[in-house]
Amino acid sequence: MLSRSQARVFFIVVTLLSWIAFLGLTIDSFRRIPDQTNSHLLTPEAIEGKHLWDRLNCMGCHTLLGEGGYYAPELTRVYERRGPVFIEAILRDPEAMYPGQRRMVQYDLTDGEISALIAFFEWIGQMDLNGFPPEPVLFGSAVPAGGPMADRSGRPQVYNQMCSACHALNGQGGLAGPALDGIGARMSRAELEQWLTRPSAVRPGTTMPDLPLSEADIRELSAFLTTLGGGEEPALDEEIAP
Repeated sequence: MLSRSQARVFFIVVTLLSWIAFLGLTIDSFRRIPDQTNSHLLTPEAIEGKHLWDRLNCMGCHTLLGEGGYYAPELTRVYERRGPVFIEAILRDPEAMYPGQRRMVQYDLTDGEISALIAFFEWIGQMDLNGFPPEPVLFGSAVPAGGPMADRSGRPQVYNQMCSACHALNGQGGLAGPALDGIGARMSRAELEQWLTRPSAVRPGTTMPDLPLSEADIRELSAFLTTLGGGEEPALDEEIAP
């Protein structure tokens, strides 16, 4: 049993030690910030993108670094998950990417503003956030932009970044479009290439947008999709292209 004076001393000592530990951890956290945020990679273009992010109130709908709204997708790793081509397309014309669906506001951004936002997302994606945000199960197959052409599941990078936003495969992916299991049994490689080049020309009124795919992307995607011949095939009147 402590006396009153001993209890007072104990309280003061413990309080001081706690404050010292708190200050030490705070100093250590600030010391780590430049390395963990890769501040040397923060370009003037990325800084401009940050100002655009604030000025357009993107956090009103999107979450970044754990802060913001939950109405629209979380964007901390969007550069890794979707890549610059998809980001540019959605920023340039949200309606074209998701016709007739809930979509982002059309801001009529200039080429420079789009590039600045992409640079900002790229810098955010390079931060060391100690595993935050956790890898989502839905897009667990995605690989970093600029990384290997296919992940461990064999899916090309362009598939993970462009197609999985709307389509599912083996139970993973989006629900805006039909699942792609068995598509190789229904469409030939030539038909897939034609569809991927310009869906609206193959089927006027289709809800699938004309994606910003290069010829190399189209060849890679069509080659991959033709391998998906197993599993239950969709109905013949169902749109199944990615």
